[in-house]
Amino acid sequence: MADLAPFDLLLSIAELGSMGRAASAHGVSQAAVSARIRSLEGALGLTVFERSPRGTRLTPQGALVADWARAAVDAARSLEEGVTALHTAGDARLRVAASLTVAEYLLPRWLISLRSRRAGTSVALSTHNSSEVADDVLSGRADLGFVEGPRHAADLDEQVVAHDRLTLVVAPDHAWARRRGVDAARLAATPLIARESGSGTREHLERALEEAGATPIAAPLLELSSTTAIKNAAADGVAPAVLSSLAVSGELESGALVAVPVRGLDLQRRLAAVWPRGRPPSGAARELVAIAERSGPRTQR
Repeated sequence: MADLAPFDLLLSIAELGSMGRAASAHGVSQAAVSARIRSLEGALGLTVFERSPRGTRLTPQGALVADWARAAVDAARSLEEGVTALHTAGDARLRVAASLTVAEYLLPRWLISLRSRRAGTSVALSTHNSSEVADDVLSGRADLGFVEGPRHAADLDEQVVAHDRLTLVVAPDHAWARRRGVDAARLAATPLIARESGSGTREHLERALEEAGATPIAAPLLELSSTTAIKNAAADGVAPAVLSSLAVSGELESGALVAVPVRGLDLQRRLAAVWPRGRPPSGAARELVAIAERSGPRTQR
């Protein structure tokens, strides 16, 4: 429409009968309208309007130009409306894949905030471990993903939206519950209740132990894909577990679980939005990333 804007003004002047009324309709000054029409006449080499105290009217040549311009302007508006409709249709359903921690403890309030801004957008949410989320985004099964821990695929771009901290938890009657903490080597040598392979929580813990030189890492005593199941097993005294601080805050407050400090280990991690490399999110997806970044938990000490 940018190149056709002078013709659009021409049609408005012809319909409304004055440059002043056309200027008001287009939200610009009368001087700007007059300058654009002069520029158009110069480009065409024609006088398209006759100006008089009674108003502005098309010349015979201007009437022909207006007839031809109307078809072009209408076609441009149809194009613009069609492109807008495509964007609206794309925003109508947003497919999001998220890791378990993000999906359970953060996404609900992010989606409520998105809903208040884009009432017409519906969200289809799938929950996986972080590796599977990356696969969904790369394959096109999801428009946007949220993962935990380190980068999961070279073909993904990411934006850190929040930070989280992993917490070692045990049952109140576990021997570690009465200690001031354990060191990284002791944790590495202990079979834990853990998430399945590919989980961001498990990957971050194993990487942190390796970076601290606390190897070899014992195989898990029990692998579970449910955070709730892991918390229940830890509370029953089956074994220690390492989970997101977001996931265990209620149990720590109630006394069902006890947090055990880990010496010499950085258990802070980042939570990131991911999308295919070179294809940044737009529309509702971009707005959801912005909401997450504004409201996600910050660095914890």
